[in-house]
Amino acid sequence: MIWDVEEFTRAAEATVGRLAAYVEESQCGLPPVIRRRPPRELAERLGLARWIREGGMTPQTHAEFLAAYLEEGTRMHHPASLGHQIASPDFPAALADLVHGAANNPMAVYEMGAAAATVELEVVRWMLEKTGYGAAGGGVLTHGGSLANLTALLAARAAAAPDAWDGGVPGDLALLAPAAAHYSLARAAAVLGLGARAVVPLETDPLGRIDVAALPEALDRVRRAGRRPMALVANACATATGLYDDLRAVGEFCASHGVWFHVDGAHGASALLSPEHRHLLDGVELADSLIWDAHKMLRTSSLAAAVLTRRAADLDAAFRQEASYLFYGDRDPDAHEDPSGAGPGAAPGIDSIGRTVECSKAELGLKIFLNLAWRGERGLGAYVARQYAAARRLWELGRDRPGFTFPYEPESNIVCFRYGTGDQPAIRERLMTEGTFHLTSAEIGGVRHLRATVMAPATDDKTLEALLDAVAGGAG
Repeated sequence: MIWDVEEFTRAAEATVGRLAAYVEESQCGLPPVIRRRPPRELAERLGLARWIREGGMTPQTHAEFLAAYLEEGTRMHHPASLGHQIASPDFPAALADLVHGAANNPMAVYEMGAAAATVELEVVRWMLEKTGYGAAGGGVLTHGGSLANLTALLAARAAAAPDAWDGGVPGDLALLAPAAAHYSLARAAAVLGLGARAVVPLETDPLGRIDVAALPEALDRVRRAGRRPMALVANACATATGLYDDLRAVGEFCASHGVWFHVDGAHGASALLSPEHRHLLDGVELADSLIWDAHKMLRTSSLAAAVLTRRAADLDAAFRQEASYLFYGDRDPDAHEDPSGAGPGAAPGIDSIGRTVECSKAELGLKIFLNLAWRGERGLGAYVARQYAAARRLWELGRDRPGFTFPYEPESNIVCFRYGTGDQPAIRERLMTEGTFHLTSAEIGGVRHLRATVMAPATDDKTLEALLDAVAGGAG
């Protein structure tokens, strides 16, 4: 069935109008910030089974469905949305999603979306410049930080065990990481064939940051056990606490001992755009690989993440595969180093499929590009600085209140705290059931804390004071 352009236009106009109202309501703080009806009840309210069986949706009934759908979700633009590390997306990124939904250019193969592929190339080039890798580095966008971490560790595995792709993974590889590392790294170790037992925990301080002084002993312990370090992971910043490891000290240690240095900057790498905060990533240019999520602090919708390597050839070595219907012999093998195209007789453009798990890949670069094109590098940097300052403001407002304890001074837009000595998850559950605030929780040193992540630009001092009041008000 071909598109009915008139019907699409009417449906799109209704969609944009409803979304604009939804975002405005959310930014104004209209409750609730979150709704969680049981799936069966929610499916009935939305009429899902009937629509699936019968079809027949029109622009009018679509608008009615969309209104109910949006009412039953989580409002990321709401000032009380302080839960997960997911962006309050800016509207240029939303426009990119609309473009992709209609154009559908899966651009991992250049001929499937030349404009989208070129946009990604320039966005990655910009990210390489920001990290200090420059023209020697390589990068690609992928669907989320978990895939980005997996891809980076594939590159590390190729460096440590070049024959692993064809011959299998040797049993002596180890991945060194602090306990605060994102769960996707241990998962990647299992997927890569190392096994979860190959993940060696590093000594840390009480807040989970790598103890650099203990690294020599950790490396010696690994080698005495007959293992080879495939990579060492540092956080920038840690998912639970928002605290940064000392990247320069860790990077210098890895360089002097020949260990692949991987930085998980999924959340915190965007601090590179804030003059006030880029010192937190001092030494990131020493990393052999880095991941950087745009769907966190660059305000794109989910998902858009970059995996970057200091040497482009390392990323190219991550995957070694042939498929006659995709990998053609006329493609210039140096295309990654020759962005202008290819040599005589070769097809123009650059295929990124050799650097990613995905074959059909969304137009991820467009989301980042449009946010940059609208807000500029300075605008995104100002957003990062504002959200980091807001988390610090929560710490300032709460640290002297009776009953509240904050285990650290925040370095990012993530801050953990406790109220009283009772059940902290019960406090979180109460607030979410009321629909007044969305918080998460995390363990620090084995002790459960409440956790706030300040993502929405609408969050202000009034919101933070109200949060503290709400936490204390019903905690009993």
